[in-house]
Amino acid sequence: MAMEIGNIVEFLKDKSILISGSTGFLAKIFVEKVLRVQPSVKKLFLIVRARDASSAEQRFQNEVINKDLFQVLREKHGKEFDSFISNKISPIAGDIAEENLGIKDYNIREYLWKEIDIVVNVAATTNFYERYDVALGINVMGAKNVLDFAKQCTKIKMLLHVSTAYVAGVQEGIITEKPFNFGEALKPDLKVDIGEELRLLEETKNQIQDEKKTKEAEKEAMKELGIKRARIHGWPNTYVFTKAMGEMLLGHMRGDLPLVIIRPTIITSIYKDPLPGWIEGARTIDSIIVGYVKGNISSFLGDPQMSMDLIPGDMVVNAMIASIAAHSNQHSQFIYQVSSSVRNPVKYSTLLQSGYQYFKKNPRTTSDGKTIKTTTIHVMKTMSDFKRYMFLRYRLPLEGFRLLNLACCCLFNQRFKQLWRKYKFVMRLAELYAPYAFFKGCFDDTKLEKLRMTTRDSMETILFDFDPKHIEWEDYFSNIHIPGVLKHVCN
Repeated sequence: MAMEIGNIVEFLKDKSILISGSTGFLAKIFVEKVLRVQPSVKKLFLIVRARDASSAEQRFQNEVINKDLFQVLREKHGKEFDSFISNKISPIAGDIAEENLGIKDYNIREYLWKEIDIVVNVAATTNFYERYDVALGINVMGAKNVLDFAKQCTKIKMLLHVSTAYVAGVQEGIITEKPFNFGEALKPDLKVDIGEELRLLEETKNQIQDEKKTKEAEKEAMKELGIKRARIHGWPNTYVFTKAMGEMLLGHMRGDLPLVIIRPTIITSIYKDPLPGWIEGARTIDSIIVGYVKGNISSFLGDPQMSMDLIPGDMVVNAMIASIAAHSNQHSQFIYQVSSSVRNPVKYSTLLQSGYQYFKKNPRTTSDGKTIKTTTIHVMKTMSDFKRYMFLRYRLPLEGFRLLNLACCCLFNQRFKQLWRKYKFVMRLAELYAPYAFFKGCFDDTKLEKLRMTTRDSMETILFDFDPKHIEWEDYFSNIHIPGVLKHVCN
């Protein structure tokens, strides 16, 4: 099917867009970009998890509009900014894990069903080790609830759903932009039965109640159930397993609703506009930078010669907006991987070297002003190196401490349990991150490249840039990303 994007900015004019996950990193960049490039968008309705309208408004003000990200827009509108925002954005109290997106007021639902042109589902729980009930509720049933709501909208032109490239599980070689078949598991002889997963979850919860477990034990059991179910079917963690199920449900139940699924890889700070280096929360690779700055980590798990797959947040958003303009009213399913590992790969060693150079030029200091010597991070290239290191450095001393504790009539019981829990937690985290630290797959973006080609001739190539070839990685790490993480995450 020939794709003609036409004028993206023009397309956004007079459109009403419903956005879930609006207090998250990606959704905020999306909201800011739409308002900046097309002030004549009709309205953005933001689903905010909150008790009522006033707490939704409060959260929207604190967690969205008051962020540095909106500074350019603020300056552009000057003293008209607040009235512009209240005309264009309507926060709505809701929760995608509930039916009707948790919008209790029937009149509001009616109004939205008449108004909405585009639905953008960004809400997700991205924790690898999430409770299974929470992950199923948001990533699977949440996606279904958003789809059901979109189908009720009389003018609906498309549903755009943000997934993750890592729904592919652990694969090697080129990973293509293909949809999942309903019920398809990554282990060849198995099927994923979503109904069965929900039933199993209920059964486990009832069992936990019968056994009168503590809240902490229940949380642990829910987390472990997620990992167990994911691994049985061939996925490395609860997050990617539930995101894959979400994709399956949407593909299976969409009817003739136009559906775009965007699969970004590891999302990093903004590359270009409106605020280079802006980021929120320590994301996967940033926890290394944050840990190094705070002096918490001196070693790193991963092969420096392997490629990472990173993509700046603004490029993901530009791809989202371009795909909305391209596929509105086309009654098919389209899948795009927003990635860099095929077109412009970058090795872990580039990040480590850029970090080292950056901190040599801008040394870290202690709270009393002393300079901390910049050292290279000790790299452990295999999981067995890591386990050996952890055993000698922590497990053996812990064993000694356990014996001392026993000799002292369990005097140090609490301290021992605390250290043991910490040790187990670090080992669990390493085990969950290992599939990514040693990931050998590359995410193909041929379909996205075709979409890029349709914007090649216009000014919009610059305005909606999502070409990873334009990223100069050393420059990005040293001058944009690392300073951004230090400014927005470490402070």
